[in-house]
Order: sequence, then C-alpha cells, then structure tokens
Amino acid sequence: MDIIVKYIDGLLEKSTPDAPVWNIEKIKQGLKSKWNYIDGCMIKAVLEKYAISKEEKYLKFADDFIDYRVREDGTIDGYSIGEKNIDNVNAGKTLFELYDITGKEKYRKAIDLVYSQIAIMPRCESGNFWHKDIYPNQVWLDGMYMGQPFYMEYETRFNDRKNYDDIFSQFKFVIENMKNPLNGLYYHAIDTSKQMFWCDKVTGLSQNIWLRAIGWYSMALLDTLDKVDNSDHKYDKECRMLQDAYVDLMNAMIRYQDESGMWYQVVNFGGMERNYLETSGSSIMAYSLLKGVRLGFLPESYRAYGEKAIDGICKRYLKEKNGEMSLGGICLVAGLGGKDNRPGTYDYYMSEPVVEDDAKGVGPFLLAYTELLRYKKN
Repeated sequence: MDIIVKYIDGLLEKSTPDAPVWNIEKIKQGLKSKWNYIDGCMIKAVLEKYAISKEEKYLKFADDFIDYRVREDGTIDGYSIGEKNIDNVNAGKTLFELYDITGKEKYRKAIDLVYSQIAIMPRCESGNFWHKDIYPNQVWLDGMYMGQPFYMEYETRFNDRKNYDDIFSQFKFVIENMKNPLNGLYYHAIDTSKQMFWCDKVTGLSQNIWLRAIGWYSMALLDTLDKVDNSDHKYDKECRMLQDAYVDLMNAMIRYQDESGMWYQVVNFGGMERNYLETSGSSIMAYSLLKGVRLGFLPESYRAYGEKAIDGICKRYLKEKNGEMSLGGICLVAGLGGKDNRPGTYDYYMSEPVVEDDAKGVGPFLLAYTELLRYKKN
C-alpha cells in the first residue's frame, strides 16, 4: 500500500490553493480554484490521513490550504451564502477539525458563516433543502452528503441539538420517497413539484441509479450518525432509522459488487454496453463499508467487501507511467437539468467525461485507505 501514499503525496506536492491538481473541472475551465465541495472532499481526506498517521506534513497542507481561503473576520474567499448551493457547505466540515487542532478563531467564525447558509436554504414542501437555488424543489442524494453531516456536527457542538428533528426528517423523506423497493437502491434525485422534464410525472423521481450519488448518500447516513449525540437515548428511534437505512443500502450494494471488487457507473445495469466500473463511487463504497464495520453497524465479515473494492481500484486504475502516478476511471460530473438539460438517461450517464486524478475520486479513495490504516493500527 506504499504505492497509495506515494501517489497521494505526489498530488499534494504539485498542488497550491489556487491550482490544486485534483480539481479537474477548474483546470478544464481554465479557472482558479475557489471555495468548493471538490477541494473540501480532498482536504477532509488529508485531515483523516493526518489523524491516523500524525505526520505533520498532512496537517500543514490542510491548514495552509483552508487558511488561504478564510479571512480573519471569518469570511471566505470565493464563497457566498446567497448562492444557496448546498454543495458549498461540504468544505465547511474541514473547519471543525482545523479549529480544534489550531485554535484559530477565524475558523470558528467561518463555521458560523457556513451554518448561516442553512437558515436561508429554500425548502421543498417536505422540509428538505433544495439542492441549489437554481434547482427548485429538487432533492439530490449528493446534497444529503454535502449538507447534513455539517449540519449535524454544528447542532451537536454549538446549538444544543435544537434542529436534530429537522435533520432526521430530511433523511426520513429520502428513505420513504427515493428508494426503489425492488432492489433497495436509491434514485439520483426527486423533483417534489414533478415539473422537471427528467422526472417521472407520478413519483417525481429521476430515471437511474447513479453510483456516486448512492455513495454520497451512504456517506451522508454514516457521517451524520457519527456526529449525533444520543448519550441520553432521546434519539434512539431516529438513529435506528438511519442505521437501518445504511445497513439495508450496504446489503443492497453488495449484491451489485462486480467480481473485480468495483461497482458500475449505473449500478444495476452492470454488463450493459458502455457501462463501466467507476472509481469514485467504488472508493466511497469501500470507505462506507470499512467505516461501517469500525463503528459496529456491520459485521466484521463485511470488511472483505471493502478491501476487495480497494484492491480492485488499485489493480484497474492506479497506474504508474514514466515515474508519474495516476488514478483513472473517475466520472468527472453528473447531474440533472441545468443549462445543459441533462436528462438522467442511461446514455447521459455514459456520456459524461471520465478523467484521472479528480478529487471526487481521489478524496474518497484516500478516505477508504485511511479506514484500512485504522484497522491495521488497531
């Protein structure tokens, strides 16, 4: 596994806050990186690597990267709460850890700033946050990961759990409305107004099961549970709901794991023409399985599924060429609607670019690896 460390260290050495080599979207657009969920994924993973290894270089990299964005008054370069984009909350998760370690007051102020976005997020009739202001009445699985673990951590640490019911009810809506009862998998998104061209006019659901969205959602369940304070057993029922949803999803996903250890881009159409084994979602599943075992939600035997996924990703997509390492098989982006009128069809999910070294794959890959390290350390 030294090859993984070599690969990650190489990426960090080549990256600056303005130009991280893992933000392929910004590189393709020719833009500087700003506050965004992609960098948030990567820095969160780097902090996990520090937590397990205690190597100062990882903490220094993460702190320098976030410090560069956060001003002394807690405002954040390149971040506007008025955009009302739930993706932008994700990078806020790094602030809790950095505040605890460094004690920098500006991080505490920045946490409050990101939290203030929660209060102004538009909501569906169900009470769920819209994915973005530009996507009215839409709940995406991706957004559950971007927003809810941050929301839960803030409520636990700084708000006396006042909005726990809101968080649990948003998950309840997803569990009851976005799951396919036939296979236990979840659809990418729902339009609660049933107006969007991509949705089923009866259910409001999008058409397909996208791997990375399922992955984000599995992390949302797990990382939110990890931040709950239920020491007084006041939220036993709600925690059980999230735990059951997580375990059911893991059991459903195991049935679709390819013999390589990975999963397909459109999960339940493995072997269909053009469908491919995808790195980011497979990495997230490896992380989710390994962390679920560590937290005691899954039996020890499930560790093998997570380890098999990491092995499969390394064999298929972690390559060294001319001394340079790369991680391939990463879907760059996938969404619904928007200016590109993305329809959520099978052909659509096959049409999005597949790239190397993007943090949406590298971050979860590193997170999965840190779970493996935790196990070996213990």
